[in-house]
Amino acid sequence: MPRSSLDSSPQPFFGALWSGGAAQALRTIAIAPLTALLAGCSGDWVVMNPAGDVARQQADLVVLSTWLMLLIIVPVMALTVWFAWKYRAGSEQTEADYAPDWNHSTQLELVIWSAPLLIIIALGALTWVGTHLLDPYRTIGRIDHAREVPAQAKPLEVQVVALDWKWLFIYPEQKIATVNELVVPVDRPLRFRITSSAVMNSFYAPALAGQIYAMPGMETKLHAVLNRQGQFEGFSANYSGAGFSNMRFAMRGVSDSGFATWAKGVRDGAGELDRAAYLKLEKPSEKEPVRHFASVAPDLFDAVVDLCVRPGKMCMSQMMALDAKGGTGAAGRWNVAALTYDKFGREDISTALPGLLTEADQVFIKAYCGDNRPMTAMGHEVKAPVSTGTLRGAGMVWPDPVQAKPNRAMHLATSSDNSAS
Repeated sequence: MPRSSLDSSPQPFFGALWSGGAAQALRTIAIAPLTALLAGCSGDWVVMNPAGDVARQQADLVVLSTWLMLLIIVPVMALTVWFAWKYRAGSEQTEADYAPDWNHSTQLELVIWSAPLLIIIALGALTWVGTHLLDPYRTIGRIDHAREVPAQAKPLEVQVVALDWKWLFIYPEQKIATVNELVVPVDRPLRFRITSSAVMNSFYAPALAGQIYAMPGMETKLHAVLNRQGQFEGFSANYSGAGFSNMRFAMRGVSDSGFATWAKGVRDGAGELDRAAYLKLEKPSEKEPVRHFASVAPDLFDAVVDLCVRPGKMCMSQMMALDAKGGTGAAGRWNVAALTYDKFGREDISTALPGLLTEADQVFIKAYCGDNRPMTAMGHEVKAPVSTGTLRGAGMVWPDPVQAKPNRAMHLATSSDNSAS
């Protein structure tokens, strides 16, 4: 909203209302909180002064929504004080304007209902456009307000796993992993794939973008960009147990060359994050220091999402592939009984129900569960908007999901069907 439109209309009203000796004290009391808020916006209040374009747009949405709501809130608060003063007991104005038979005013009804209605329409349009443009599954269409994403730009993929109570970041392209440290190059599109190992959590880096939930057995996505180098902080925004308060990670924005140097330094270091190392890492711990892994198992993240990191566990995608083809009959009951997805190793139990598990059944289970390589689910991403120039949908066309290629789950289902026949 232009500054002139804010300064022109309210001044006569507030000037008449706040005149006199006692008005100076009232003005001081009213302006002091606003001054503190504005100082916070220009200082270290990271939510309103972020370093990423997505978070910047979210902050603008908050500001615009607040101004629209203040168009009603401020006049209502002011009129409340004005009416209480004007029609106070003993006032001459009260006696002069006393109208006991008054019951309706068309002009007043129009003002009372039209102003909130217009503001609700404006908020609705703003929210609809902002919600679709800032969809975390939507690839970003710009680096900042003045630069679009280059056609040849390749997003940096970071796989995020919420553990108890720490954060694991896997860089599949660089083939490295870190604990409680996220390093990203500035002005490069970022693509986060997010999941959790135990309970529902929330990945939140205020300088980068809004919070995104992390859930076990599921994958969520976030597309963002960091526009400024520096040191930032991220944390869990969803209570997840005793170590929740210390579930924080350091985030650094560096140049492209600085990121390449950092990644090379991690690769030249020590530490291998295979499945065995991950099973040790996922055990609950608090205030975990920053750790680096020079190599990482290529299918580890998919195994976490598929709930089959531990050897011998049937992956969810394998079970769903079998179910999609009609299941395995009565023998499939052992998959549920002996392969429960918990943290206590029930998949190692050889007798699911005492006296009922036959040798043939054991062979059947081992045959289906011996290969527990995870399978990547069909991806769902929304393309960036064609244009942000118009208000009507911000130039967006109906989103076409970017479908992934057929994965190994479909192949397994076909193979099992062929073998059964």
